[in-house]
Amino acid sequence: MNIFEKLSKLDRRWVFLILAVVVIIALLVDFKTPLRINKEVQSVYDFMEALEPGDYIQMSIDYDPGTIAEMHPMTYAILEQAFKKDVKVIITALSINGPGMAEKAMLDIMDSVRILYGKELVYGEDVAFLGYKPYPGIVILSMGQNYRISFPQDYYGTPVDDLPIMKGIINYDDVKGVILITGTSGVDFWISYANGRYDVELAVGLTGVMAADYYQYLRSGQIFGLMGGMLGAAEYELLVKKPGPAMEAMKVQVWAHIVIIVFIIIGNIGYFISRRKGGVS
Repeated sequence: MNIFEKLSKLDRRWVFLILAVVVIIALLVDFKTPLRINKEVQSVYDFMEALEPGDYIQMSIDYDPGTIAEMHPMTYAILEQAFKKDVKVIITALSINGPGMAEKAMLDIMDSVRILYGKELVYGEDVAFLGYKPYPGIVILSMGQNYRISFPQDYYGTPVDDLPIMKGIINYDDVKGVILITGTSGVDFWISYANGRYDVELAVGLTGVMAADYYQYLRSGQIFGLMGGMLGAAEYELLVKKPGPAMEAMKVQVWAHIVIIVFIIIGNIGYFISRRKGGVS
């Protein structure tokens, strides 16, 4: 039995151990992973950069702790970019775990902008968090008529009409676009109802396993931008010149993938050698 055959029969626990060691080393070693910006991520950045002070965007933050590693960096980068440009942000959540993610991101970035740039952001004037409502299809359609149908009060119980940021803001016509950060199938409702019914300018940030299914909507023009998984988040951090957890995680992901590919290759070589010798039918 040659080395490839032996390795192909290696106890999987050794594979996991080797992978763990590689991940730990990648975390400890200081190096940068080269990134190439994809045009679908660049489109989201260009949209944000084209906004003028006082413009409005809506963000729907619809993910849970299970996808926070991929989703949070996108949310943080876009919120900080918006606040630095004095763009007003209306935040909603249409998944049950979204409010906790949204509130933390909003408060963290408000603090970060104050500390790093000396800009004091005021809740209710620069940003509003309208909160969570179930039945996303119905809520998305209702917001196309008036935000107040589904959100008469914000997340904290304040009447929406008492928030200065919402003065004169009725529906999607009053925002420049919607950026959806989600790890759920709720993205389909936004494409069908927000863009399909109201022609909303829509960009999406999705988990890595979801992203491939939505490139067709880029080609059709139903969404204008897409950030896919950790890679998309890292690309956006690079664009806003704000290295963060996504760029840090990319070096781990790259080396972990290399190790997995090496073991796949070794396993296949061992399989074909055994087959040639008649050991595998």
